[in-house]
Amino acid sequence: MALLRLLPILSALVLAAPAFGQSSLGGAQNVPPPRQAAPTPAPAAQPRPEQRPPVVNPPVRPQATQRNAEGQPRPAAQQQQRPPGQQQQQRQAGQQQRPAGQPQAGQGNRAAAGAAVGVAAGAAAGAAATAGAAKPPEAATAPAPPPERAPTTGSVTSLPLPRFAALRSDEVNMRSGPGTRFPIEWTYQRRELPVEIVREFELWRRIRDPEGTEGWVHQSTLMGRRSFIVRGAPGSEVMLRRRAEDQAQPVARLRPGVVGRLRACEPNSTWCEAQIGEFRGHIRRADIWGVGPNEEVK
Repeated sequence: MALLRLLPILSALVLAAPAFGQSSLGGAQNVPPPRQAAPTPAPAAQPRPEQRPPVVNPPVRPQATQRNAEGQPRPAAQQQQRPPGQQQQQRQAGQQQRPAGQPQAGQGNRAAAGAAVGVAAGAAAGAAATAGAAKPPEAATAPAPPPERAPTTGSVTSLPLPRFAALRSDEVNMRSGPGTRFPIEWTYQRRELPVEIVREFELWRRIRDPEGTEGWVHQSTLMGRRSFIVRGAPGSEVMLRRRAEDQAQPVARLRPGVVGRLRACEPNSTWCEAQIGEFRGHIRRADIWGVGPNEEVK
């Protein structure tokens, strides 16, 4: 009875345990042969892009223009040409580069020839520079004639030049030349203004005013009476003193630009006797314009 109960269990165990040479997938030697995987179709061949050598562009530079000393551009015909060696280098830099392993036929020979030409051109340029440096300097141009010496005596009056005079009226025309055909440059409106005569021509006198302006006036507009004009900085004062001493009592205070009459000056003296309107006294020679440093005025 018990054996009958165990039979189903034993049968199940026998069926579950694989025998020798039996596979878990089925009976003995019931292993399916390995299947060859279907070949994967090869992708369609894509056309390979055509390989081209890279393009090397020359550097972009502004055209060099030579200029003269005034900063103006020179014409192309006057511009200096670059040395042949530089032109050869620029042409080589502008050529396209070729990939490695594909040298152009005859490239080495041409490069060697170009180098030889560049060396020869550089040597020629150096020889020319050396020859130019060794070239003796050109003969110096003739020196300019020395300036005409100012006359020391008048060609008309035979009086010494320069000498001082004064304007005769309140309207005196200064012209650019000795004649009425020359234009008027200045009109003086200051009677007795001191001027300095520096040249003579017939009836005309070339004068210099206290500010250094020169021109021609007719001799009839001048008089021999001596006058002076006070010099000094704006706002300053010059003392007219009773005696020719620095400690003498002041008679009047004169501002720059005051015109007075010169009465007398001792030679080599630092003081002159002067009159301004109703005031008379002494003034230092260095404070006025209208008399020479050591001139005697009587």
